[in-house]
Amino acid sequence: MTQSTPAADKLSRRTFFSGSAVVAGAGGLVLGAAGGAAVAAATAPESVSEADRLAERASLKYPFYGEHQAGIDTRPQDHLVFTAFDVTALTAVELQLVLAKWSAAMSELTSGSPVGKVQPEREQGIPVDTGEATDMGPQGLTLTLGFGPSLFDGRFGLEKFKPADFADLPAMAGESLDPDFTGGDLCLQACANDPQVAYHAVRNLARMARTSVRTKWTVLGFGRASAGAHQATPRNLMGFKDGTRNIQDPADFSDQVWVGEEAGQPWMVGGSYLVARKIHMLIETWDEDPIGDQQTIFGRSKKEGAPLTGTKEHDVPDFHATVAGGTADQTVIATNSHVALTAHENNNGTKILRRGYNFTDGLDSVGRLDAGLMFLSFQRSPEQFIALQRKLGKSDRLNEYIRHVGSGVFAVPAGLPAAGSYYGKEFFA
Repeated sequence: MTQSTPAADKLSRRTFFSGSAVVAGAGGLVLGAAGGAAVAAATAPESVSEADRLAERASLKYPFYGEHQAGIDTRPQDHLVFTAFDVTALTAVELQLVLAKWSAAMSELTSGSPVGKVQPEREQGIPVDTGEATDMGPQGLTLTLGFGPSLFDGRFGLEKFKPADFADLPAMAGESLDPDFTGGDLCLQACANDPQVAYHAVRNLARMARTSVRTKWTVLGFGRASAGAHQATPRNLMGFKDGTRNIQDPADFSDQVWVGEEAGQPWMVGGSYLVARKIHMLIETWDEDPIGDQQTIFGRSKKEGAPLTGTKEHDVPDFHATVAGGTADQTVIATNSHVALTAHENNNGTKILRRGYNFTDGLDSVGRLDAGLMFLSFQRSPEQFIALQRKLGKSDRLNEYIRHVGSGVFAVPAGLPAAGSYYGKEFFA
């Protein structure tokens, strides 16, 4: 397994000079205000560099076809649109058409192309593509498709294609699940460097299948809360660095993320299982908690993100170190801290790939901030998540400040080999 690599297009001469023209115009304003050409000359290189950086982000493109779906081992982008759908189609042929159309459209969208004409030639013509991402570039867009357990319930004759032991997540402590944010026959994870590009992709995929699928629930993530290779660790809305020890080693992807023959389905070999959990944070309550207690709950310092037994973020936690002058069971990192409960050293080596995003939905029904973490994880088996969450649900002190309000589990098939193939093709042979 190798980390997905972008195929960013180089800036064209025309694009470069267009950026320079904008900078020159800005420089002219500075010149007029400062009264000297030297000011413009001094500021222009920095402005050109910023234009160059933005253009590179816009042109960033990840391969759509390959062994694995993009959006899993891809370095997390800045924005998320996660959507779960119920299939309303009445026949297997209708479902087949949706999957075939979506697969072809996903290839176009991730390359930065529209899914059809934005401006029809006839005035009475209806645009095929809604147009809000026109000329914005691919922006590192990835689209990841998953199948929920309910897709294999017999409506479309797919029972024999259901992966072994694939089922809805069991009820767990700490849940207050809202049925309106739970389950789904299909899911799409759209991630991009620009929120409008991610939204455009999901909007147009839903639109082209509107007679066969219905949107069940959706979450818009405005800030990544996980890190990939060579990325700084971001912070969640509680202010702590999130996912410091996330999977990055190719060996861990092979052992912990990619599905093998154990699923009993060839179409899942090279795929993964996606767990989606909408987690509401009781932010106002958390904000009144003293810093010492916050750090004890997480097992890390807030500013640096270091384990309480270290000084730097990536220092390896020492779960056996005891408090000076304390008893043998008084460890520096509390046994019911979040880091202790999730560490692979304390869970028989179990790891999951975290790919979460911060979200906000404004205010809730009683006027509190409705915000939290859209937790997304990929693992070789849902049991990896279930085992960790059961442990967290029983004793994690963080439970006082969070509620799991949405949930779903999805089988993410392997990547498509080439154009002309589509997700679920094996189901209809």
